[in-house]
Amino acid sequence: MKLVRLIEFLQQRMKLLIKLSYVVLALLVVADALPFIVHKEHAHTAPEHIPGFWSAYGFVACVLIIIVSKWFGHAGIMKRENFYDE
Repeated sequence: MKLVRLIEFLQQRMKLLIKLSYVVLALLVVADALPFIVHKEHAHTAPEHIPGFWSAYGFVACVLIIIVSKWFGHAGIMKRENFYDE
């Protein structure tokens, strides 16, 4: 039951956890912008020279996957809640 205690511990400190997540995200963006940490001279395309490009690309791709999946589900895959009652 250590997992339950960990979840409760994190829930009690939610604001601290959110602030810590923002700090880690900011540090990752700064690390990506520093040329001596991430070498961008071997980039294959022009947008790869932009700091955080692949992070933004991945985020937008995930959002699009979620939107398309929801649309696809509502377009016919999902069944009514009372489907088996009939």
